Amino acid sequence: MSQYKVAVLMGSPNDGKKMAPAWETLAQFGVEADVRVLSAHRNPAEVAALASTARDEGYAAFICGAGMAAHLAGVVAAHTTLPVVGVPLSGGALNGVDALYSTVQMPRGMPVATVAVDGSLNAALLVVEMLAITDGDLAAAVAADRAARAEANAGPPAT
Repeated sequence: MSQYKVAVLMGSPNDGKKMAPAWETLAQFGVEADVRVLSAHRNPAEVAALASTARDEGYAAFICGAGMAAHLAGVVAAHTTLPVVGVPLSGGALNGVDALYSTVQMPRGMPVATVAVDGSLNAALLVVEMLAITDGDLAAAVAADRAARAEANAGPPAT
């Protein structure tokens, strides 16, 4: 069993494809992902219950993906002091810009880190980096991953 557990939440089962990079990346680093479909609007009591007991249940952070009004990350943040990373998801008339604005505009004192639209991979990397602050082995794995990504992206110069 992993030393770390992160809740990966999404508002709809249809969001799975966009959120899969989050739990796949967490798994790459040996971090357990508890993946759930919970909506801030359709399951508010379940969202609040999970968030308010998460620290006692051994969670280290939340990654929340939602589109349009994108209230999920903010609702989770209102019920926990664990880090929350919001992933605005594309879709709807504004193709994710509405979700981006909703996720990034949390009130003062209620922080939600926000990544790019459909940026669930970066959300997972950010959480792993936070966990690596006090874990030397995880920090080394993050550094190795960063170097591998840089090497993979270093192709011949454009002509």
